[in-house]
Order: sequence, then structure tokens, then C-alpha cells
Amino acid sequence: MDFCRIILLLMHCRNVIAASGSFWHISDLHLDPQYQKSSDPLKVCPSAGTQPVISAGTWGDYLCDAPWILINSSVYAMKKILPDPDFILWTGDDTPHVPDEKLGDETVLEIIEKLTNLIRDVFPDTQVYPAMGNHDFHPKNQLPTEENRIYNVTAELWRPWLGEPSIQTFRTGAFYSQLLPSPGPARRIIVLNTNLYYENNNRSIGLEDPGGQFQWLQTLLTKASETGEKVYITGHVPPGFFEKKRGKPWFRKPFNQKYTEIIQKHHAVIAAQFFGHHHTDSFRMFYDNAGSPISVMFLAPAVTPWKTTLPGVHNGANNPGVRVFKYDRDTLLVKDIVTYYLNLTHANMGAPEWKKEYSLTEAYQISDGSVRSMHLLLEKLMKDQGHFQKYYQYNSVQYDRSFCDDNCQTDHICAIREVDFAGYSQCVRARSAAVATPVLDILLFCPTMGLITLGLWGTLSKLGHK
Repeated sequence: MDFCRIILLLMHCRNVIAASGSFWHISDLHLDPQYQKSSDPLKVCPSAGTQPVISAGTWGDYLCDAPWILINSSVYAMKKILPDPDFILWTGDDTPHVPDEKLGDETVLEIIEKLTNLIRDVFPDTQVYPAMGNHDFHPKNQLPTEENRIYNVTAELWRPWLGEPSIQTFRTGAFYSQLLPSPGPARRIIVLNTNLYYENNNRSIGLEDPGGQFQWLQTLLTKASETGEKVYITGHVPPGFFEKKRGKPWFRKPFNQKYTEIIQKHHAVIAAQFFGHHHTDSFRMFYDNAGSPISVMFLAPAVTPWKTTLPGVHNGANNPGVRVFKYDRDTLLVKDIVTYYLNLTHANMGAPEWKKEYSLTEAYQISDGSVRSMHLLLEKLMKDQGHFQKYYQYNSVQYDRSFCDDNCQTDHICAIREVDFAGYSQCVRARSAAVATPVLDILLFCPTMGLITLGLWGTLSKLGHK
């Protein structure tokens, strides 16, 4: 009997190990090929614009996009930390933050090729799922809804990673879908070109479904439901709002609404979503019309440390970061996230070291990265100052260690919990009122009464009780 129990235990352990996998997510590398340690503070990097870079270091500067040595170091660090991942998500933005006249089709393609070759050389046997960012085109942000040279050349650069059906959809719209490498049930990755929905993309103004991508996505998700597939969705520009600038959306409103409706309709097959663009470490929750959590989106920190020039953003730089997702290969459940980072200040002092920043489950005492666990984390952030301040430091990858005041907390909490335009505005109004009226603070954000009391606040507002 004891022998049989041992055999059963060993079989169980083998199955658990077989079902567990890991993958990398990297985003926003933003290579600045002209970065140099110049004695002239105006000649260090074009990506700093007119800002003087006073004490540039070998590994980069917070006012600049990433030098080659930093990006090269990040990919080799990934190889050292997790040399044989199941796959790599690479969610775009490869070129520097410079005016369009300093770039061009050839420069954009040269940078994409340089970074593609680096990843392929370091991870020659690893499947990569790359997505285009809003900076991976010329002019930047203006990604079209039809075939063009940049799409075609990029498709050929990525051919070793993409099947022929993916090549075809990529050529016409820079989106595609493939089955994930898995010995178990069929599991799918859907790579979107959400730059088509970006508010700065003038080529999609007035279009209802740019490139037919919404219809394509719905068809895939419907088929996934019929065949029992689970799905990961990934892309560059996320829906919702930027947590470091109040009221700053990325999608145009109709596109944001449509995307949210699709997630609500098909959430049962969507295991998780992965995006970049923010350069920050955060997440987004999606809820159904009854207020129940149904999906989670993970936002990856950037490799570039570049300090955003977006007006109104305070202290908008970050330390370079990359992250490992531990997941269940059968269900695609996210089991944990481990973020690794390079303290740029320390690196420039002669101590470059990529090290573990934190583990999601360890830092926040949650069981995994499931929708329910991430909803519980949001509740912790809303009621526990210690947890929130920890999140805030992780948000900039340990760059901004200042105190996040009430207004700052409102911006982060409302961005996390409300992807929808109307819900976000209501959340900001309610939290701002709660700060001014502490009694309402208790009512509005009691975790067990949140939905009821938000409705109550709406009623009070209509009655003039502000």
C-alpha cells in the first residue's frame, strides 16, 4: 500500500510539473542608437530633446531612451535568469522618442531588425510573439489599416516565429493569432494591433472597425468558446486610462467601448491580457454589468528608463524592468509574476546588476494572478496604505519612492478599476468627494458595499448633496 501511495504521489508531482510553465514579457525597449557619454549635456541623446543631460552614465540616463548596452544587457539577463522559457511576449515600441524628421522608414526597420536579431540570437530555440508599438512605424502613431512596406518587411523579419496564416494577417493589419506551444489542450495567443485604436492615430478617425480587427477578434473568441480553447490576448497600447495623468485615455472612446464589450462578452475564454505602452508596472480590472470581476490585464514595465514628457505627469521615469510569468499550461492561469530590474543609478556607479524586484504572490500575499486574486489585490490597495505604497514604488520600478497622496491614489485606483470612460469619471468624482467628506470615504469604498454606495453617491449628487 505504501509503495502504491508513493507511485501515485510521484505521478501527481509529474503532472503538476508538466502543467507548470514560464514565459517572459518584455516591452518598450526604445533603442536610442545615438546615445553617448558626451561632455556636452545637449549632445548625449536625441531622445532627451532640448533637456540637458547633466551626468550621463554608461548604462543610460533617466532623460534618455535606452542605449544599446542596456538593451543588450536586459536580453542576456533574461537568458541567465530563465534560459528556456516556453515563449516570449514582446509588446513593441522599439524606436526612440524623437521627432519624425529624425527617423524614416529605413531607420525604423533597421532598429526593428537589430532588436529582432538580438532576441533571436540569445533565444534561438524560443518561440516569440511580437507585437507592433505605436513607435514602430513612420510617421509614428500612424499605423494604417492596409498592407504597406513596413508591415511587409517586419512580417519577413518575424517569419521564423510566425506561421503562414499569421504572416498574411500581419501584412494587412499587423495582427495575428497562433496556437501556444502546449502538450495539453489547444491554447491560443491573440496578438492585436491596438495602435489602430490609439487616439493619436489619424488614419483610423471615423472608422467603425479599423482593419476589421474587432470582427476578426470576435470570430476567434467565438470559435475558442466552441472548441474549448483558452486564450491570451496581447498588444501594445492598452484600453483605459494612464494612471499617472488623470483623465488620459489611449483609445478613442468608441474603440474603448467596443473593446470592453468584447471582453465582457467573451471573458470566459480569456485567461489574461498583456500590454505595454505605459512604461509602468500596473494592472487593469474588467467587470461585468453586475460588478463582478471577469478579466485582468497586466501592464509591463519598460526597458527604457525615459522620463515621459507628457504634460502633467510628475516624476514619470522608471528603472528598466523585465518580467517572468509562471502559469498553468493547461488552463493558462497566471500563477505568479516575478519582475526583475536594473537600478540605473547603481549601474552607472559601476554596479550593473539585474536582480529580482518582487514576486506578485509574495509581495501582496495573494494566491495567484487570477481575476479573483487581482480583484482582492485591488481591494487591498484601496484600504491598506502599506500595500498601496508598495504598489506605487513597484509602479515606477523603484524609481519614484515618494509618497502618493490622495489625488495620486485616486488616479491609480480609478485607472485600475475602471477601464470604461463613464465608470472612470464616476470613480474620480466619487473618490474626490470622499477625500473632501471622510464619512463618504467609508461608505464609498467599503469593499463589501462598493457598488451599492457608488450608486448612492450618484443619487446624492443628483439631489445636490455635494
